[in-house]
Amino acid sequence: MQIPVRVQASSSRCEIGGMVDGRLRIRTNAPPTVGRANKDVARQLAQAFQVPTSRVTLKSGARSRNKTFVVADPTCFPPWTEDGAFR
Repeated sequence: MQIPVRVQASSSRCEIGGMVDGRLRIRTNAPPTVGRANKDVARQLAQAFQVPTSRVTLKSGARSRNKTFVVADPTCFPPWTEDGAFR
């Protein structure tokens, strides 16, 4: 499952927000250096889909705010996936 994401690094909180321009907004308090923000976003997605972090990979946008993550074999679907945009 591909998830288009808009990342807000160095935020005051870590949370998965709503949809913004067709992308899922994720806030992280990790800085955007040395891939720390990417790792934290992957952790948040893994937690939301209840899969190990190793099943969440960054497909594109390593140095951009707009990213695409891939979640392999999700075991549960968070409420924000119910509209079918990510399936």
